Amino acid sequence: SDHSRYREDPLGRLRRTAEFVGTTTFGSSADADAAVARVRQVHESVTGLAPDGRPYAANDPHLLLWVHCTEIDSFLRARQRYGATPLRPGTPGRYVAEMATVAERLGVTDPPRSRAGLRSTLIGFRPELHVGYQARDTVRFLAFPSLPWQMRPTYSIIFGAAASMLPRFARRMLWLPVAPLAEPLAIRPAATALMRTLDWALGPHPVAAGHRT
Repeated sequence: SDHSRYREDPLGRLRRTAEFVGTTTFGSSADADAAVARVRQVHESVTGLAPDGRPYAANDPHLLLWVHCTEIDSFLRARQRYGATPLRPGTPGRYVAEMATVAERLGVTDPPRSRAGLRSTLIGFRPELHVGYQARDTVRFLAFPSLPWQMRPTYSIIFGAAASMLPRFARRMLWLPVAPLAEPLAIRPAATALMRTLDWALGPHPVAAGHRT
């Protein structure tokens, strides 16, 4: 969080992340390579010391592996849980394998190429996970951002859906409530309806649509 302007420009930060994900998922190899090069250049200046004194660098292959696995797992499970249409058989595994190529270009060493490998890698990281004041402060900001009142109902659905996908141990570490009945009875129906509305309103991703024509 020390190297990000997400508090001053949260929608801009989200837009840049979405553009990278969209380009590397749906774009051509040339477009994906250009997006990866931009990210790697930005990462070069992201270095520092963690609150416990450990040095870190955004281009550290081990940290990149963690970011890659959490992103891919989150994107895939969100699509499976809240997507407007079901994925075809084999698509989840193919997605993990294809995104491993992107991870390697970003500097990840030996990224997982199967869903089983992805799960195993995430489990392996668990002993390393620690939550400090910065993480909890970020969660508070994400839970209650400064947004126009018109956007708050929609955002609350999105945040609730994202938080509900976290493992219970992670929610407890982040001081997020664990309500087992809320997800199937309230959050999932609302998030699914929202995703279907957005899917209808926005249509296919522009990069994907361009490659179909």
